[in-house]
Order: sequence, then C-alpha cells, then structure tokens
Amino acid sequence: MILDTFRLDGRVAVVTGAGRGIGAATALALAEAGADVALSARTATQLDEVAGKIRALGRKAITIPADLSDLSTVAGLADATAAELGRLDIVVNNVGGTMPNTFMTTSADFLEDAFRFNVATAHALTQAAVPHMLKNDGGSVVNISSMMGRSAGRGFLAYGTAKAALAHWTRLAATDLSPRIRVNAIAVGSVLTSALEVVAQQPEIKAKMEAATPLQRLGEPWEIAAAIVYLSSRAGGYITGKVLEVDGGIESPNLELGLPDL
Repeated sequence: MILDTFRLDGRVAVVTGAGRGIGAATALALAEAGADVALSARTATQLDEVAGKIRALGRKAITIPADLSDLSTVAGLADATAAELGRLDIVVNNVGGTMPNTFMTTSADFLEDAFRFNVATAHALTQAAVPHMLKNDGGSVVNISSMMGRSAGRGFLAYGTAKAALAHWTRLAATDLSPRIRVNAIAVGSVLTSALEVVAQQPEIKAKMEAATPLQRLGEPWEIAAAIVYLSSRAGGYITGKVLEVDGGIESPNLELGLPDL
C-alpha cells in the first residue's frame, strides 16, 4: 500500500539537464515509477541514449535538444512537453551550475550569469508549466540546489549565492502556487557525476572529500533521483516550500580549492 504512493502512473515530467548525471538518473527513476518524460539538454546523442532506456521500460520519452541558457527556449519546454505527451505534471529544474572563481575575478556579469542560469531558468520553465499543471490535478516542481547555498567556502561565491537564491525562490514560489502546485528543492552534496570526474580520478583528493563527509563517501546520482521521485509523488504530498538536504551529512564544503589569502 505505502509503495503505491510513490507511483507516478499517468503523470508526465520534464527534466532539464537530462543527458547525464543527476538529470539522466532522475529521468529514468521517474519512468520506473510510471511517468512519461520529456528530456532536454544540449547534447542530442546523450538524450537519445537516456530516452532509449526509458522506452525500454515501456514509458514514452521525447527529447528536446536545446541551449537551456536561453530563457525563451527553457520556457518553451513546457508547451512542447504538453503538446507531445498530452499533459504536464512534474517539473525538475536540474540544469544549472557555475565554475569556481576567486572573489576578485568574479565580475558582476559572472555573478549575473550564475543567477540567470541557476534561478531564472527555473523560474521561466516553472512559470510556463503552471497553466498546464492547473488543467489537471496540479503538480510538483523540484529544484536542484546545493549545500553550498547554506554554507561558505572560498571560490564558490557566485555558485553559492545562486543556489541560495534558488532555495529561497523555492520557498516563495511554494507560497505563491499553493495549494495545487507543490514546490520543493534538494540541497545536493558531492555527487559522482561528470562534474566530479577529475576528482574521482585522483584517489588522494577523493579520499580527502570522503573523509570530510560524515557518511564517508560521495553520493550517487540515483540517490538524488530517489528523493526527486519522493517529492514528486503522493508520498511527498504534504511537503511544499522545503529544501531537502541530500548531502551525506556535510555542514561545510568537503572540497577545498586552496585559494590563498588576498
């Protein structure tokens, strides 16, 4: 009985940054739970591979290769998903990220770009999705934030500021869109995706990161995807405006960039 509340049969989701890492794992997890999925990212070949796995599960999948830094393109994903798959119930705002940078080389434009890519993209897609969600039983939005949105570490000023803004956008949007649309976020810790490939290939650095994590390991993409299924399903139906921390228990960055004092 309780497992049935995690099912997403008859639902349709759109996932950004779905070609690899957390986005790909999320798309597959949603499909395993019964949802049809629209996938978007830059690289068509990666999307096609994920879509093939979803179809092998007996679910529908469409791919929308796009530059998701373009806000009009991101907003268009909602209409495209509803047109192709018949409805839209779940939005996973996974695309985002910003390279580390020193304080003095973080220009105002760099900071603005980080905000645009991490926050404005989520706003544009969610805003476009709302009318489609309201046609049915409402819906669920899940944003991928980061533990750096609540912690401090050198080199992460633009990234941490943008992710903190996304976390608070989550709380405010949940208030605006309740009761029919729930909005939540996940504060992700260090997860073994392509972004950490360089780290994973250097045993000494990886060991230091693991030692600085209470659970003594780095996360796996499927563990984030499992949390997204929970927040998207009836199992998480009494949760909105919250930031779920899936970070191995860390309270401060487990990767030091070694930036010197000014």
